[in-house]
Amino acid sequence: MATSNPSVCLKLLIDTKGQRVLFAEAGKDFVDFLLTILSLPLGTVIRLLSKDGMVGSLGKLYGSVESLSSTYMQPHFNKESLLKPKATATIDVGADVLQMLTIDGSSAEKSIYGCRNCCCNYSGLPIVVTDDPKATCPRCRLSITSPATFVHGSTAERTTSGERGYVKGVVTYMITDDLEVKPLSSISCITMLNRFNVKDVGALEEKEVHLTMEEGVKLLRASLQSNLVLTTVFLDKNETCMELPID
Repeated sequence: MATSNPSVCLKLLIDTKGQRVLFAEAGKDFVDFLLTILSLPLGTVIRLLSKDGMVGSLGKLYGSVESLSSTYMQPHFNKESLLKPKATATIDVGADVLQMLTIDGSSAEKSIYGCRNCCCNYSGLPIVVTDDPKATCPRCRLSITSPATFVHGSTAERTTSGERGYVKGVVTYMITDDLEVKPLSSISCITMLNRFNVKDVGALEEKEVHLTMEEGVKLLRASLQSNLVLTTVFLDKNETCMELPID
């Protein structure tokens, strides 16, 4: 069951001299959150960030569709499917992760319907399904209104492993400031310190933070505008871009 104020804990390693986050140490919840961003429909991203805050012209396009009268739309088309598309990730990440992006977990699943006519169901022909409850069956011409359940391909695997989401929970992960994800190890930590030419380890500070819904949306915005995502979100920096050292 989702909590009313979900949050995800992670630890930041901060270079206090350079005032930047070198990397974060996090578990599967945060990594699942990041990977969920990749599955978001573009319309959802624009709505979350608000059309006025979008870089480029997509905000204008979104606003024009909002204002466009249904008179100009095809009669079978509902423009809400563009403005408020349902996230249809193929992995069950859980309602808490969806709430981190203010997405209602109950709307994450797309409703589908099947023809209730037994003649169609036992005709030996492919079963007729639709996501539009107003549609009619092309064979019997009856309304297709019988609710059907979509089962993710990962359901059986999750039943045996007991874990939701994209990545395994037995691993601790390193997430760099520009959101590169890799398993955390002593070697990866040393490599990162060398990458940023850190000489004074005394200037490094470890800080535990919690990613709430507010920071979740800020992270989404920063990931589209900056390669200093963690620094921007958690150190309240306004930089939009900086050249990162090349490995």
